[in-house]
Amino acid sequence: MKIAVGFDHAGFPLKEIVLEAVRAAGHEPIDLGTHSADPVDYPDYAEKVGRAIQSGEAGRGILVCGSGIGACIAANKMKGVYASICHDTYSAAQGVRHDDMNVLCLGGRVIGPELAKALIAAFLGARYIGEDPGGERLARRVAKIQAMEK
Repeated sequence: MKIAVGFDHAGFPLKEIVLEAVRAAGHEPIDLGTHSADPVDYPDYAEKVGRAIQSGEAGRGILVCGSGIGACIAANKMKGVYASICHDTYSAAQGVRHDDMNVLCLGGRVIGPELAKALIAAFLGARYIGEDPGGERLARRVAKIQAMEK
């Protein structure tokens, strides 16, 4: 799967770690920037990642800003983008399995490289189970979220 990745200047120090973690999980990263530690605005990168998901260019996305919060708020303004900040592996996987989360947001000033790798592995290793037998309650909830977008 192609994974759109975006960073602001505060997330930039984790960039190579994130790109390598995506590759290590067997996926292809789409690097949407930033390409230096010069100050930039996180909403610009959240939009780039969101557009890649909306267009089908990417199946999922990863955003890294200073806290993860700003990128998460910005990404969730986009239809069809379901982003969450996760700093534990349970949430990174469970968000995909139960809530069809498609964007993982990380705080570059909050977590270190090893935790970033573990979170990305959990996120990319999970799949939505709402369409599986017994997943009707999950699908019902996700459908309610999708209806709210309209």
